[in-house]
Amino acid sequence: MNNVIITRSRRLNIPSTPRTGLPAALSWIAMAVVVVAFLAPLAWMIFASFDPSATFVTKLPRHASLGNYKAILTPEMSLKPLANSLFISISVTIIVLICSVLVAYPISRYHSRFNKPFMVVILFGTCLPITAIMVPVYALFVSLNLLDNTFGLILFMSATGLPMAVWLTKSYMDGVPVEIEEAAWVDGASLLKTIWSVVVPLMRPGLCVVAIFVFMGSWGDFFTPYILLLDPNKLPASVAIFNFFGQHGSIIYGQLAAFAVLYSLPPVIMYAISSHFVGGTYSMAGGVKG
Repeated sequence: MNNVIITRSRRLNIPSTPRTGLPAALSWIAMAVVVVAFLAPLAWMIFASFDPSATFVTKLPRHASLGNYKAILTPEMSLKPLANSLFISISVTIIVLICSVLVAYPISRYHSRFNKPFMVVILFGTCLPITAIMVPVYALFVSLNLLDNTFGLILFMSATGLPMAVWLTKSYMDGVPVEIEEAAWVDGASLLKTIWSVVVPLMRPGLCVVAIFVFMGSWGDFFTPYILLLDPNKLPASVAIFNFFGQHGSIIYGQLAAFAVLYSLPPVIMYAISSHFVGGTYSMAGGVKG
């Protein structure tokens, strides 16, 4: 077996030993630059959140304290915006997951000459920048009396996140064998029961990926709620961060960093929880008999 692997590796020109010398050094340098580029802002955010006299310079605080966190932990500055962001993001994620499964199922299971054009249209929808359609969307919201309406914002953000979610869900659903569904139908299960009781549990890792993608997109969306919401009490945290930018370029760096830390916690927690399911396997190898 080892001889076969070595022979195939030689045919495919796969190196059997790690790279050394200049290529390896350049690879390590490139990775170090990327790591520093990501860790430097993160280090500033953490250090500045505990520094009462924080500036834009990354440095260890001389007298670390929780004063910045105490200053922002008020309903007006952080609690209400974070609650609004959680409500909007979770609602959008649930709506998109349900709709993406229902849309992707017929595309995955029923072959038609319209499937490929439909998927191309969906792919085009993922490439369309939100700024290109915001003017007619704003006019539509005004005519439907949905401006400054959180429910209308959730519907629009769900519609913008649905194309990519359908594309991903369809790809994961293609990996679920049809024979498992047929076995459920033989046992008397309806179509919807088969989807929610058989198909959805088997593609749980894929749906977790879609959920993370949709949640992160809605959590970090600034432009859409900034345009469609007017009441400061309805604004999410992505827009409320403007509270820490004063006039004439003055910025409260310490409170801004503390708010950024709190703002980063929900996505990190969701990723940590979902990674447990994403790391799993479909375990369908023995589910279908030949």
